[in-house]
Amino acid sequence: MHYLPHTEADVRRALERIGVGSIDELFADLPEALRDPEIDVAPGMNEAELLAHLRELAAKNQAGGPDFLGGGMRRHFMPSVTAHLAMQSEFVTAYTPYQPEVAQGILQATFEYQTMMSELTGLPVSNASMYDGATAVAEAALLAARQTGRERVAVSRGVHPETRAVLATYLAPLGIELVTLDLAPLATPVPDAAALEGAACLIAQQPNYLGYLEPMPALAEAAHEAGALFVAAVDPLSLGLLTPPGEYGADIAAGDGQTAGNPVAFGGPSFGFMVVKEELIRQFPGRLVGETVDVDGKRAFVLTLQAREQHIRRSKAKSNICSNHQLTALMAAINLAALGPQGLRELAAGSVRQAHRLADALAAAGLAPRTEARFFNEFVLEVPLAPARLRAELARRGVHAGVAAGEEYGLGHAVVLAATESTTDADIAALVAALQDVLASAHAEAVHG
Repeated sequence: MHYLPHTEADVRRALERIGVGSIDELFADLPEALRDPEIDVAPGMNEAELLAHLRELAAKNQAGGPDFLGGGMRRHFMPSVTAHLAMQSEFVTAYTPYQPEVAQGILQATFEYQTMMSELTGLPVSNASMYDGATAVAEAALLAARQTGRERVAVSRGVHPETRAVLATYLAPLGIELVTLDLAPLATPVPDAAALEGAACLIAQQPNYLGYLEPMPALAEAAHEAGALFVAAVDPLSLGLLTPPGEYGADIAAGDGQTAGNPVAFGGPSFGFMVVKEELIRQFPGRLVGETVDVDGKRAFVLTLQAREQHIRRSKAKSNICSNHQLTALMAAINLAALGPQGLRELAAGSVRQAHRLADALAAAGLAPRTEARFFNEFVLEVPLAPARLRAELARRGVHAGVAAGEEYGLGHAVVLAATESTTDADIAALVAALQDVLASAHAEAVHG
């Protein structure tokens, strides 16, 4: 740094007040190996060398070719207007809209976003976006625990493994028990009363991580019979076709909004969302933009609810969510407005159609995808070699596919394949050919040692 405000005398005076002899003593609790590790940093480069190096690194990213990757992030069509409007300086440079007198544009755009999420999910109250899908689901579990006063959460194994990992991280310090309900084998069986006894909520994902549809109305009913809330972790694009959570009894809908209008961008950024029943509004995390009128009677927008520690007593705060992913949420709002209800349905229907064409093509080639349960646009394919190796071999053949299903599902070597409305019949043929080639090579290798 060019400017350090503390003189040596300042530092000595602070150390004397604390009661230690040196700054190193302040970090004595850390293992010695972590205090001053050697950092292997390459020699500096001039500007031309650095630019050439960065281009070389960028060239390693393989963004082209048929893409069947899913597992939480998918590539969908986005109208050109989406990025053009979202990248306007009024949005990009705007911070959190504390002052309504100077932030009417961002407040109105956020209000429209909330309205869209409410219409999509069939629940009345949406907040102004959260961090990502995993933390949104974790915040939903905390909301349920506050609302019910219970310290137990039940979650389906069909919920994304990374979401469940974040959920465990959130709940453990609070002493809230996390119980995982197994699939049987591709969807969640309706749990009995004993499995949900004392639970604050039951969390299920629709479609689930493997791509299959869950019995959401029956799960919601089972949760309510046990006195628990029902949390639906949903894919917003799927709601162009599937029943919205509010119609099958969900108390809370949460999830990741990437498919609503964010590019894949090598994994992020995206945004989380949460929409709830009105009776849960006092336990709602994050911000809520509301509509009002100004002193002249004109339509205006304000932050109506801010249940966080910056605005209310810390003991009453519901969450420490602060600078959330509002820009990417607004990008999704622009995208949904550009598509309209019909466009969203067409994207969802196209994804379903192409996924089933893919499954049919794999079955015709003797590759046996798991299609005994209903699926949206992802499904499982069991393969005779490790998923990591399969994915690498397919990539060498110019096809990106093969998200590992995970050993916890008991499906052996299995991958999840995704298709979207952007998947062409030529893409499907390329994947089938590449799979046959990889599997034939693996078989020959096994035979000849």
